[in-house]
Amino acid sequence: MAEPRNDGPPDNKGDSKGERARADKTPPEKSGEKSGGRESRPALEIVEPIGKRVLIRKDEDKKITKGGVHLPDKIEIPTLTGRVVAVSAEISRNADYPIQQYDRILFNPKHAIPVDFEGDNRLFVVPIEDIVAVFRKS
Repeated sequence: MAEPRNDGPPDNKGDSKGERARADKTPPEKSGEKSGGRESRPALEIVEPIGKRVLIRKDEDKKITKGGVHLPDKIEIPTLTGRVVAVSAEISRNADYPIQQYDRILFNPKHAIPVDFEGDNRLFVVPIEDIVAVFRKS
C-alpha cells in the first residue's frame, strides 16, 4: 500500500509568525531518486521549541581580543550571545516575555541543549529563564 504523500508546504498550525527553523536533511541515498517519473523533493526537518524555550543560533566565538591580538585556533573567547531563530508558541503568546524572532540575546549556557542540525552545531534550545538580556537599538 502506498503511503500518503504531502507535497504541500509544512503545516504551520499554532505558528502565526512562521517561527520555525528549517533545513534540508535528505539522506544521501535518497537524493536523486525518482518516484513515478518525477524527481523526489528533499525532506525538510523543522525544529520548533516546545514549552518555555527558544531556539537560538550562538554567535561565533571571537578569535581576536579587543586589543587586536589574534588567538590561535585552539584558544577562543567563549561567546554567550546569539540570535533567536524560533520562539515557542507559549512564549510568543505571553506578553511577559518580550522576545521575538531575530532578537540578539545574552544567555546562560548552563542549561542550553545543543541541536545537532548543522555541521557547525551553533543551534541551541535554551529555556526562557536562561535568557538574561535582549539587545535593542534605541
